Amino acid sequence: MMAESWVMELVKGIGRFFLNPLVYWTIILSLVVSYRRIKQERRLFGQKVFDIFSEWKDTWLVTTIFGLMLSIITIGAGVVFSYETIMLIAAVTILLSITFRLTVLSPVYTIGITFLLLLLSPFALENQTFIDVDLFESPNFTGLSLLLAILLSAEAFLLTRHTRNNTFPDMEIGRRGTWIGMHHLKKMAFIPFFVLIPSGSITPIASFWPYFSIGGETYSLMLVPFLMGFNHVVRGQLPEKTAERLAGSIHILSLIVLLLAAGSIYIGWLSLAAIVAGIIGREYTSYRHRIKDQEKTPFFNQNERGIKVLAVIPGTPADRLGILAGETIIKVNGKKINRIDQFYYALQDSGAYFKLEVIGDNGEVRFVQSALYEADHHELGVITASERSPDSQLA
Repeated sequence: MMAESWVMELVKGIGRFFLNPLVYWTIILSLVVSYRRIKQERRLFGQKVFDIFSEWKDTWLVTTIFGLMLSIITIGAGVVFSYETIMLIAAVTILLSITFRLTVLSPVYTIGITFLLLLLSPFALENQTFIDVDLFESPNFTGLSLLLAILLSAEAFLLTRHTRNNTFPDMEIGRRGTWIGMHHLKKMAFIPFFVLIPSGSITPIASFWPYFSIGGETYSLMLVPFLMGFNHVVRGQLPEKTAERLAGSIHILSLIVLLLAAGSIYIGWLSLAAIVAGIIGREYTSYRHRIKDQEKTPFFNQNERGIKVLAVIPGTPADRLGILAGETIIKVNGKKINRIDQFYYALQDSGAYFKLEVIGDNGEVRFVQSALYEADHHELGVITASERSPDSQLA
């Protein structure tokens, strides 16, 4: 009988997933974010660099693992959230992302603002008559702080998913009036996980379960959609190195939040300390990154030695040959180049065969050679940052 109740509530919990407006907002948000990015790529480079939904690429493994982990923790430990709390998280997420900026979708903001709204709701609701004063009665503050710690760790792991050629290129006018290249460490991820909500056919399985309850004698399951995202601009070094450094800082922050959240089991106000530490720590991490990045010489600017590769278009000859963003092409078929027009003409004169000399990360020259087949992209597929108009950045 107990097994039947769990199965029935599992099915109902999945059904409740599709009643959450955040599910449908996520689809809209991803379409708009991709459309804006592709529009910018076409304006700067003459064509799109990455396909639609590329912001989601390489996130599903991390989100699946963390979704399962969260489900095991919330159900195993008996973490109960009210339905109103779940919908408030969705509403906060939608409102924060209404400008279609992924920078506001860190869990420290969505969970943190939800926490603060729940904390202040008794004072705000008692002076009005439109909303039930008990709408957010007995919020699970410890559960929210634990949720934040785990989701911060997921954000850090998503940062480590960035590899050399899968960050998003961009350009801007530098301080000296020349074009400089930059990259966006940008991802959005969708993490579904199960939680317990009050009232249903599931009864306590032990005297201590559910441990993080908010009252009630029976419970239901609910599959909760959670949306997170980030967008860090990198100008002064290879984006993947910045991603590793940011991920390390956020991992440490998630551990601090976790320790405070665990302490709130015994000292209630530590849950607020966990939320505040998360918000301040995440803001400081972003601020420190911006300051250090601005102090560095732009990494993707033009130099006299050759042309710096800003990005490589997936599926092109350059991609198949292993040319990497951040490398410098110094010769095409033996001809020295240091401007994009020289590169273009040398490549066009090569016919159906070309040979490049490329300086890698170690400062040593390596040779890249291949034939250009009819089915290949009409150009090599290398994007560079040049002093010339962005209309001619594709080679």
